[in-house]
Amino acid sequence: MSAPGSAVVDLLGLVASGELLAFERMAGDARLAPDLRRRAALSEMAGAGIANYRRLADRLTALGVVPADAMTPYVEPLQAYHDSTEPRDWAEVVTKAYVGDAITDDFVREIAGALEEPDRTLVLEVLHDTRYADFAATEIREAVANDPRVAGRLSMWARRLVGEALSQAGRVAAERATLTALIARDGRVDVPGLFGRLTSAHTARMAAAGLNN
Repeated sequence: MSAPGSAVVDLLGLVASGELLAFERMAGDARLAPDLRRRAALSEMAGAGIANYRRLADRLTALGVVPADAMTPYVEPLQAYHDSTEPRDWAEVVTKAYVGDAITDDFVREIAGALEEPDRTLVLEVLHDTRYADFAATEIREAVANDPRVAGRLSMWARRLVGEALSQAGRVAAERATLTALIARDGRVDVPGLFGRLTSAHTARMAAAGLNN
C-alpha cells in the first residue's frame, strides 16, 4: 500500500485541480447569465473556487510538494469532463453547477473521513458553500416554472453530467492507486455503501430542484 502521505497529496492535488478548473469554467459560463445579478452570482462562485485553490496549494507547499506536480495527473480527466459537458444556455449552466459540483463534493466529503488533521478540516472547508447550491436550485425551479418542458431537458442533462463525472472518476481511480488505498485504509470509509449514499443524495437533490432522476 502506498504511504498515507502520498495519498493525502494525491487527494489535495485532485481537489485543488477541481477548484482551479471550476473557477475557469464558471468565469466563462457567466457570459450566459441573463442579467447582471446572475452574472455576479456565478462570478462570486468562481471567486470562491480560486480562493479554495489557493488554500489547497498553500497546504501542498507546506507539505514540501510543488502544487502543480500534485495537480497535473488530474488535469486531463477533469478537463475531459468539462469539455464533454459544455452548457448551451443558462439553465444548463446552473444545472451543471448544482449537479456536477454537488456529486463531487459528496464524494470528497466521504473520503475526507479517512484524513488526519489538519487536512480533514481543510478539505471539508473548501467544499462548495450551500448558498451556491441554493442559488442554483432556485434558478432551476424558476426555469421549470417558466416553461415546464425544460424539466425533461434538464433532467436528461443532469443524467449526462453524472454519467460523465462517474466515468472520469473511474478513470482517476484506475490510474491513481493511492486514492483507492486512502479510501480503503483501516475501513474508515464505508466503501460498499459509498456509491449508494452518493446515488441517494443525488436523487434527493434532483427532486428538490423539480427534476426527475
